Amino acid sequence: MQKDLHLPVMESFYTIQGEGYHQGKAAWFIRLGGCDVGCVWCDVKESWDAEKHPSKSIKEITETIEGNAEIVVITGGEPLMYNLDELTSSIQSKGKKLHIETSGAYKFSGKWDWFCLSPKKFKAPLDENYAAANELKVIVYNKSDFKWAEEQAAKVNDDCLLILQPEWDREKEMLPLIIDYVKSNPQWQISLQTHKYMGVD
Repeated sequence: MQKDLHLPVMESFYTIQGEGYHQGKAAWFIRLGGCDVGCVWCDVKESWDAEKHPSKSIKEITETIEGNAEIVVITGGEPLMYNLDELTSSIQSKGKKLHIETSGAYKFSGKWDWFCLSPKKFKAPLDENYAAANELKVIVYNKSDFKWAEEQAAKVNDDCLLILQPEWDREKEMLPLIIDYVKSNPQWQISLQTHKYMGVD
């Protein structure tokens, strides 16, 4: 174990999970800096440059966790750019459940209670990450993303939840299409970015 391991942390905060299967639950979010996936519609592009964010030790990151949250979500950026074994071990020693939101474009690391795989066309997931997914969350930006979603769904395990989520700026255009798609393909369900409706981070 690397005792001197540091990770770039863009922000760390207590909020309500707004997306996916666990939406509506209180959660402590840790957003790591650094991402090279390059989604054109990313709403946290300021996370991309890891050097712009303070480097913190595993101990420092763990000690920032406050509130009554049972869930800690590691997100980014792209969190799997880093080996997360030590971070997850440290946080789980506090009795927290650990979730990750990742594109899956980097090698699997860490120990997770919930693995949300959100694959991106710009840099597809590694094969090893499909088997780990509890939740496949595909962002729908245009009509071609339905075909992409089905290609991704064919690679995950049978118990993985299949979720379609409209890209926020194109929600009015894409949501009616998603509704029709899910009605025709009920193995899928819809996620909305409810935190934006609630006005929370």
